[in-house]
Amino acid sequence: MNLRTPAWCALLGATALMVTACGGAPQDAEVDSTAQQSVEVSATYAEGGDGPAYTYDTELVPAGATVEVSSTSSGDETTTTLRVSGLLPDRTYGAHAHTKPCSPAAGDEAGPHYQFSQDPVTPSVDPAYANPENEIWLDLTTDANGAGEATSTVPWTFPEDRRAASVVLHEEPTATHAGHAGTAGGRPGCVTVDF
Repeated sequence: MNLRTPAWCALLGATALMVTACGGAPQDAEVDSTAQQSVEVSATYAEGGDGPAYTYDTELVPAGATVEVSSTSSGDETTTTLRVSGLLPDRTYGAHAHTKPCSPAAGDEAGPHYQFSQDPVTPSVDPAYANPENEIWLDLTTDANGAGEATSTVPWTFPEDRRAASVVLHEEPTATHAGHAGTAGGRPGCVTVDF
């Protein structure tokens, strides 16, 4: 018996089997808030093109360097890992989740850092908002071969209506002091991530 036929799905009505057999949830079904959501992106930085990874400064993020981002939200936390290779050796880069997707034109088009609790002041440089518990910070230092990795775990998950959309590499480590918190210089690289 084919459980995916329209007749069978109609027969199931609002039963719990409808979710698995027909691929949809009844309108009054409860949503499991502990469900795990994961995303993975693996890309090569390039100038222009179709993305999802762009370099805007080939001296700091050479075309051909690679980037991987994985993020898992489960329960009441989100863990994100950034891996890079082919960057400058022995260098510290700032890196953060940002609010908008990358653009081939410029790193600024990725918008500001994603903040779980949004600072009413823009740009946000208040450590009460610009900090690694309210944002996803992924600063990393490359090894002698230009490879590096960073992981961030924050005590929240993305609301369905407001999610991060990219990870931006910055030219400097992230500042933490008042008036400069969250700043990390220019944006030489960006990868779009469908968080």
